[in-house]
Amino acid sequence: MNTPATTETAITGPSDVSEVELLIGGMTCASCAARVEKKLNRMDGVTATVNYATEKAKVSYPAGIQVADLIATVVKTGYTAEEPPPPPEPEPRTGAAAPKAGTDTRSGTGTAPQTQGEAGQASPAEDPGLVSLRQRLIVSALLAAPVVLMAMVPALQFDNWQWLSLTLAAPVVVWGGLPFHRAALTNARHGAATMDTLVSVGTLAAFGWSLWALFLGDAGRPGMHDEFRFTVSRMDSASTIYLEVAAGVVAFILLGRYLEARSKRRAGAALRALLELGAKDVRVLRDGREVRIPVSALAVGDRFVVRPGEKIATDGTVVEGTSAVDASMLTGESVPVDVGAGDTVTGATVNAGGRLVVEATRVGADTQLARMAKLVEDAQNGKAEVQRLADRISAVFVPVVLLIALGTLLTWLLAGGDVTAAFTAAVAVLIIACPCALGLATPTALMVGTGRGAQLGILIKGPEVLESTRRVDTVVLDKTGTVTTGRMTLQEVHAAEGTDEKELLRLAGALEHASEHPVARAIAAGAEERIGPLPAVQHFENVPGRGVRGRVEGHEVAVGRLVEFDAELPEEVARARRAAEAEGRTAVVVGWDGLARGVVTVADAVKETSAEAVRQLRALGLRPVLLTGDNRAVAEAVARTVGIEPGDVIAEVLPEDKVEAVKRLRAGGRTVAMVGDGVNDAAALATADLGLAMGTGTDAAIEAGDLTLVRGDLRVAADAIRLSRRTLATIKGNLVWAFGYNVAALPLAAAGLLNPMIAGAAMAFSSVFVVTNSLRLRGFR
Repeated sequence: MNTPATTETAITGPSDVSEVELLIGGMTCASCAARVEKKLNRMDGVTATVNYATEKAKVSYPAGIQVADLIATVVKTGYTAEEPPPPPEPEPRTGAAAPKAGTDTRSGTGTAPQTQGEAGQASPAEDPGLVSLRQRLIVSALLAAPVVLMAMVPALQFDNWQWLSLTLAAPVVVWGGLPFHRAALTNARHGAATMDTLVSVGTLAAFGWSLWALFLGDAGRPGMHDEFRFTVSRMDSASTIYLEVAAGVVAFILLGRYLEARSKRRAGAALRALLELGAKDVRVLRDGREVRIPVSALAVGDRFVVRPGEKIATDGTVVEGTSAVDASMLTGESVPVDVGAGDTVTGATVNAGGRLVVEATRVGADTQLARMAKLVEDAQNGKAEVQRLADRISAVFVPVVLLIALGTLLTWLLAGGDVTAAFTAAVAVLIIACPCALGLATPTALMVGTGRGAQLGILIKGPEVLESTRRVDTVVLDKTGTVTTGRMTLQEVHAAEGTDEKELLRLAGALEHASEHPVARAIAAGAEERIGPLPAVQHFENVPGRGVRGRVEGHEVAVGRLVEFDAELPEEVARARRAAEAEGRTAVVVGWDGLARGVVTVADAVKETSAEAVRQLRALGLRPVLLTGDNRAVAEAVARTVGIEPGDVIAEVLPEDKVEAVKRLRAGGRTVAMVGDGVNDAAALATADLGLAMGTGTDAAIEAGDLTLVRGDLRVAADAIRLSRRTLATIKGNLVWAFGYNVAALPLAAAGLLNPMIAGAAMAFSSVFVVTNSLRLRGFR
């Protein structure tokens, strides 16, 4: 699926503000992005963020300003912007226009429909800009290589070698460097200077000097020899040429640009893969027939068929059939989940088993896949505070460098009067000072980190979240649905002496199967799972406040409170009951034919992975705290099971008091992360310094969280914090390198310790280093 260049979303509300995302063309460095952002933000009521790595501008604008006005501002600045395309019209759903069963709607013929295995397999066409850049690089490198070799190796300097160098270097400087010259000219018209200005001025100066020396000086004489030096030297200006500098710098910077563009494309690969996960078409049931339509034509309430091996077209509820669903590509969870009638399924997951009929509950932008992609894209387009600092530096860096180059030229001339050395040092300053690495440091790491997170079922809402993960020292865990499964399950069966345990469970399960009470459903489901099909019940009766009774296989069975029976429980069973209740479990007495036969216990079961998750959170230096509205006995029992200290249990808290509990922890000097999944957790998630919402929970919780964990596995919370911290560390490492490189390189160049060609190579590879360092996040496990 090809992603649209731009998207537009209206934000309804009293402020009447709209948002648009524009694809910006023509940016070549961080200072370009800073210029576009500055111009847009000067418009009344407009707030814009321009990201150099993603080449997008996210703009909020008030009523009275049109998208065309925004585009015009970008164009006046010297760049291009694309207007959002109108949304596609939905295809007709009924009537004569609806496609007939068995018809391939894409071709209009009666050919066999495309299978899900075939859908979406065609790889997107390669970026034309990347192809053009590669061609320019190859030609320039082939022409520049002999020029550099002849300049560096005196043995290769035959008679009139300098004229061959000119012949080879001229197309490299003029045609190979054309993108730099064109951009520099455009920026000059708008009174601005960018990295292209530095490259263009530097290479043209070196080339122009060489032309003067060849045609008007002594450098064109037969038998002229030159010696390559890694540092600036004092030589006769009339016999010195810099063709290897002009051609070599262009070739090196083109190589850096190409590697950077490829790396940026790889950095965004995870988001593109996420967008391409969805099915392309779907078999919808119309009047009992299967009709194939595009997924974009699906509507809420439509019922569609999913065959084994096919992708589920959209979020929905299973209404017919049973199967196992593989959600690994969406959540990172490798084990398929069994589903049946009444279970919810998510679009883009794969039906690994039988035939399913699903009723669509969410379509288009409301689906979990679309919301995940939007969260990831918003995060990638955002800026961390450290990046804003880098952008401010980049915006003034180029003019400062031009002044430093001019100052270097004048200083060398005044100090020694040697024109050649002064010129070489000034050109080296121009070439080495590009701030590209600064502009790429944050967005590339953010692109790779958020993309990798999406593959693992971790959605990071924005770059500012990363800073929060570093500071957090306490993690508050909601109990129900987060640490526990959130549903009652059968725990233990205690039978009196002389009573068969399986018989006890079979009769109790059969009777409870007729009840809708959560405890009854837990006992019935546990009994079916352990011993198989249950017998039928006759004369079922619900006794309010006491339990249920009925006739099962000739026995008068009762399940509930002890007062239903004529006899007390045997002592060993009574002890088991008291122990279960002390642990916070619900104990239910089972008896038949007037005698108490035993006790079964049910509880909200702790998830198998919760104890391991708590250990991982502790290993990250976090102090886990359990927060619940349940009684203290239940809470402390769960805490013991997962390894949380009794002193870190906050129990018997009303939903509205969860916020106060988080505030008290923060007031005590703690930096708090909160993990929750319910509506009653939303306010606490928003109050915490870092909110982690379980994706299996409610929309309110997910909206309030800073990080969304698509799976219901608490271990993902530890993974999310580790990934966020790793991404932040990568960003800081990139910025240290980028700042350090420029701080160290400029004095070296100004002091004459760098040949301009070596400076060009170093500058190009500084950007490549930053992007490659960010790509290491793709290996996060």
